[in-house]
Amino acid sequence: MKIEGRNAVSEAISAGTTIDRLLVEKGLKDVGANRIIEAAKSRGIKIFFRDKIALDRETVSKRHQGFIAEVTDFKYSEIEDILAYADKKGEPPFLIILDGVEDPHNLGSVLRVAECAGVHGVIFGRHRAVSVNETVIKVSSGASAHIRVAKVANINDAIDELKKRGVWVYAADMGGDPLYGAKLSGAVAFVIGGEGKGIKKLTREKCDAAISIPMFGKVNSLNASVAAGIVIYEYVRQMRRSGD
Repeated sequence: MKIEGRNAVSEAISAGTTIDRLLVEKGLKDVGANRIIEAAKSRGIKIFFRDKIALDRETVSKRHQGFIAEVTDFKYSEIEDILAYADKKGEPPFLIILDGVEDPHNLGSVLRVAECAGVHGVIFGRHRAVSVNETVIKVSSGASAHIRVAKVANINDAIDELKKRGVWVYAADMGGDPLYGAKLSGAVAFVIGGEGKGIKKLTREKCDAAISIPMFGKVNSLNASVAAGIVIYEYVRQMRRSGD
């Protein structure tokens, strides 16, 4: 798998991601490029300087910005890893569950906003969902190197497990209680539906409650990553206001 672009490569290096080799465009001498190269050297990463045309042949995203890192496949976490991380930080678990998100740009954007907001982990299923690939990593702007991601066999089983562990699970879905009237606190997981089909009926029924984002226009749905961002930061706002 390849990680491309300055931000993504820089974050992968700082996060300690195992990089098999780093391809760098010849002639880059700006401060940002030198910083990445020096960081790679300090970690003992093999660096190969190539002409731009050579990197253009190697790129997947077509926007390598002079840096392409070849890494082993993305390392997924377990739900237990996510919960243990929250416990280590002394914080109530804060998770996002994605139900059927198939667009890598959506997943990458969700990982980015989740990491920025301090979400402890993102969970999605092995089926009918995109995996963490080169596009996801590029769109996440390096966030994928820092946030824990679990790929589970069955989302409904994951919800049951979280509920047993004291996590309150909300479905972000039309017809739910208005988001801005909900009192959000403590250990929570928000389920975000995928493009087009939204949250499956059984999955919604598994949730403890449903919340909906107010709509005032003629279009009655939001992109999954936008919906996730709104819900995530409303929880953050309420938690910070309450001082929890």
